[in-house]
Amino acid sequence: MHHLVARAFPICRSITGDGFRETLKILSEIIPLKVYEVPTGTLVFDWNVPKEWNIRDAFIADSEGHKIVDFQKCNLHVVGYSTPVDQWLPLSELQNHLYSLPDQPDAIPYITSYYKERWGFCISHNERLKLKEGNYHAFIDSTLEDGSLTYGECILKGECEQEVFLSTYACHPSMANNELSGPVVTAFIAKWLASQLRKYTYRIIFIPETIGSITYLSRNLEVMKKNIRAGFNISCIGDMGKFSYVASRYGNTLADKVALNVLTYAHPDCNKYSYLDRRSDERQYCSPGVDLPVVTLSRSLYGTYPEYHTSLDNLDFVTPEGLFGGYDYVKKCIEIIENNRTYRLTTLAEPQLGKRGLYPNLSTKETAAAVETMMDFIAYADGTNDLLQISSIIQKPFWEILPIAQKLLEAGLVEETQQ
Repeated sequence: MHHLVARAFPICRSITGDGFRETLKILSEIIPLKVYEVPTGTLVFDWNVPKEWNIRDAFIADSEGHKIVDFQKCNLHVVGYSTPVDQWLPLSELQNHLYSLPDQPDAIPYITSYYKERWGFCISHNERLKLKEGNYHAFIDSTLEDGSLTYGECILKGECEQEVFLSTYACHPSMANNELSGPVVTAFIAKWLASQLRKYTYRIIFIPETIGSITYLSRNLEVMKKNIRAGFNISCIGDMGKFSYVASRYGNTLADKVALNVLTYAHPDCNKYSYLDRRSDERQYCSPGVDLPVVTLSRSLYGTYPEYHTSLDNLDFVTPEGLFGGYDYVKKCIEIIENNRTYRLTTLAEPQLGKRGLYPNLSTKETAAAVETMMDFIAYADGTNDLLQISSIIQKPFWEILPIAQKLLEAGLVEETQQ
């Protein structure tokens, strides 16, 4: 996964354009993607698909031709969606087009202007302070014209039409956690899912943030509302920070319960955020009238770490270990959904476990403790509680009670029911 992040890192991505397409092409080497193009101007709910932006080169040079800022060295140097420019101007005027971070003087900020035409450059504050009076050549070789918005979709059919939804966005330039970790982890999750027997169908999309989710919903909302049981927006999931989740609007969906089970038992030092902390595509998926059961899965959540939206979000900040931890987080959530069942005890009163080899044949203080979880499971296997609910009631992780349920099923002591 880290190798794939490193490979895609230099690409200048935005909410439209060839950089996004190139990234989808790389991801399609991992999983099959169907790529869609939605023309500029298309009405998508209250929005319109914007013009397509592409950039080839940009720089600021001093009067002697020395490049102070060079897009070829770091694509964060250019404000996203900058209109073309080729002019000389004094430092006093150039300053109106420069962006830096006084509180992070060595970092290059990530700045965009999608819906108002302007041009600009991003520069570390220390480099900005070094600029001397004089004339500077500002050059941006870009185009902003009618084209299309691009997104990729992978549908993995399961035994039933009910769906699990995975969404991630790939519209940021050279930042590793936000956002290459999300698309890369999601692609590898999709690769794993493709190799598994699946109860559910998986709808997996790679989109530009905000306008992409709005566009996708405008084209697929009816079938999504009908079929989706749980959904996960996957973002900022490759660093070594604490595991995090952002709740759905009311925090009561299957996706919420699944994420909380994983975090409670696998990552108890996690960060849990309410929907009031939303800043990503969960805003669209949980909005009134859409109301999909979607939560966001992250490690260090967007906006909470100092490297966020700067050049410090690099290939050192995102690690192989961090990516694998994020992958395992998502995988555990999916495994719970795939294996969640409702069981009912087939006997009256407690079953005789000993004759089935499920209870020690010598009764001591220790033997009761050894089967306590099994007995607690049996106590709530009444046909009304699924495994996730029982896990919450008896306060044991899902993956600890799943093998118990399977043993009891094999022994004929419980039966699967339709709740």
